[in-house]
Amino acid sequence: MVIQLFPLWALLLSVMAYLQPTLFVDFKGYILPLLMVIMLAMGLTLSSKDFKAVGKNIKAVGVGVLLQFLVMPITALLIATLFGFDSELTVGMLLVGSVAGGTSSNVMCYLAKGDTALSISMTAISTLLGVVFTPLLVAWMIGTSVDVPVSSMLLSLVKIVLVPVAIGVLLNTLAHGLVCRIEPALKYVSMFAIVFIIAIVVALSAGKIASVGALVAVAVILHNVTGLILGYWVTAWLGFDKKVCRTIAFEVGLQNSGLASALAVKFFTPAAALPGSIFSVWHNISGSLLASYWSKKPIKEATK
Repeated sequence: MVIQLFPLWALLLSVMAYLQPTLFVDFKGYILPLLMVIMLAMGLTLSSKDFKAVGKNIKAVGVGVLLQFLVMPITALLIATLFGFDSELTVGMLLVGSVAGGTSSNVMCYLAKGDTALSISMTAISTLLGVVFTPLLVAWMIGTSVDVPVSSMLLSLVKIVLVPVAIGVLLNTLAHGLVCRIEPALKYVSMFAIVFIIAIVVALSAGKIASVGALVAVAVILHNVTGLILGYWVTAWLGFDKKVCRTIAFEVGLQNSGLASALAVKFFTPAAALPGSIFSVWHNISGSLLASYWSKKPIKEATK
């Protein structure tokens, strides 16, 4: 029940941070450590089997990852341009669009009766690829007008994402019994960490929210919905069965927006983290609604 109410907790703490930013701004230095905790928790839920499973679904994984790093960045840039965003918010939108899929996609996929194993494999692969793709995509799309520190971002992503995930996978391999015992608590740890990150970012960008918060929210909703729709219908057009289509829809539409917010604060400005913070709240709402709808519409296994 606590996890299902994640959007509510995020919203409540965000409102508190907006009204009383002084309660959270001093925790700015905790954003990256908290994100590393989330990545470690993700690694602890993965094993070598998840990466080996990629070979069994190579076509679906390939299409999903390609859509992930094409649809979301391009859509982000188009929406930012359409809405006339300044460089700060444009960078923020691009960071959301260029990061890997979020771990919440695995939960939504399970609830929607999608292919959970495929979802986990795609999240793992896109997370690893995102270490390189995220800074390169942002630099390619906006590097002519904004200074994008590609090398520094890449090194930070190795430290923030690659190392914690690798440690988590290693611990899960070497001490699987212990990890299984603590695994139920990991989702709560991750939820607390992301909600607190959102609150810190909201506090840091409270002034910007007052002037453009509603417009950014509309842009973020449009971005997320476009990812979900194209993730589903492009794969359906390519001939994948509905179970795979549902899975890829979540993988494309639900982003690791906490990472986007952290990168925005570290390398750009707190205002650039605003799209990521709003996305973190919204994509859990949209994902939950879609998962609930699909869960009521069973699908037959595709014939081999």
